[in-house]
Amino acid sequence: MIRTILLLLLVVSAATLLGLAIAEHSGYVLIAWKTFRYESSLWVFLLLIGVLWLLVWGVRWLWRLLRVSGRLVNPWSRHNHGRRAQLFADKGLLDLAEGRWERAVRHLERAAQGERQPLVYLLGAARAANKLGHIEQSDGFLEQALQRQPHAELAIALTHAELQQARGDYAAAQETLQAMRARHPQHRQVLRQLQRLLLSQGDWAALLDLLPELRKGKVLDAQELANLEREVWRARLRAAGEDGLTRGETALQPLTAAWQQLSSAQRAEPELLAAYAAQLRLLGAEQEAEGVLRKALKQSYDSQLVHVYGLLRGSDPARQLQTAEALLKLHPQDPILLLCLGRLCLQNSLWGKAREYFELSLEFARSAEACAELARLLARQGQLEQSNQLLQESLALHGQNLPQLPLPTVG
Repeated sequence: MIRTILLLLLVVSAATLLGLAIAEHSGYVLIAWKTFRYESSLWVFLLLIGVLWLLVWGVRWLWRLLRVSGRLVNPWSRHNHGRRAQLFADKGLLDLAEGRWERAVRHLERAAQGERQPLVYLLGAARAANKLGHIEQSDGFLEQALQRQPHAELAIALTHAELQQARGDYAAAQETLQAMRARHPQHRQVLRQLQRLLLSQGDWAALLDLLPELRKGKVLDAQELANLEREVWRARLRAAGEDGLTRGETALQPLTAAWQQLSSAQRAEPELLAAYAAQLRLLGAEQEAEGVLRKALKQSYDSQLVHVYGLLRGSDPARQLQTAEALLKLHPQDPILLLCLGRLCLQNSLWGKAREYFELSLEFARSAEACAELARLLARQGQLEQSNQLLQESLALHGQNLPQLPLPTVG
């Protein structure tokens, strides 16, 4: 309210001053140029300038209004074209996120037509077409993306490999990623995607070749890389053992060569030691396996190694039993060690002692192996009913419950 009053006073004051100035002197303006001559009072001249300025401002405002209205009304205007493209893009991305594949293909294709950088829309359309099983259409969208944005070759190739893997064409996906690996060495996403593909396919030889690059590029964190290395080397040792089964007298050569490829730190890891010993046992080199595990167990205790140790028959079963019993002093409640001791007692024909160890093992943990071992021993000792109960428990622990069926009564 106060501002309005002040503005009104200002206008009245200006008008009063202008009136006084006009009354005081009308002024005189003369403009002459060649044959043209204009003369008037100063105030009329100023009024004329004001009118001309208002006229120019009005024409400009009208022109802008016509342009804006034409842009809004004209369906072929750049504004409307951009609005339609954005509308198609919004709908297409929403359809893609919600799994409406046919609509996503249609909307994203329309959105890409008027876009200078249509990569996102074409990749989305390729994913939707791939979900529909339209392989040629999906590859066509990727080809369009490459033609229109050739600098995005890597992003397009990664998407292509992902779609190839999704449709089950693993060989083509691997070929695509290997090509990108050659063009973009040490690219973390390429290496990560290739590692996941090889791991899903169990291609351990290729993963073994990839490990140095994964380590150098820090593609995986330390724990992930360590787990992957162990898994790869376990598979490598298993493959070497299987290869040795076909070699006769030179059966141990592939396994020994594979074991020597490991670093000293890796050869001390319990998981890899257990895998190596298990393959030696498979190839009939149980005495060598027993010596390797005995040495390892003296240095550090590990239940995985103890489990394999109980499956081996060394050159001196009595010394093998003594080695395991020495471990019992420090680990008296380990059910795996007690199972191992029971098996070693069987090797030494100590039936009663073996039964005690199996029963102790089951007191600390109900395992299928301990149930089966004790059941086998009891069956040989004539205790068939208790043996059958343990066998049924062993099956249940293995997830192989027998169906409830009528059985004859004991006569």
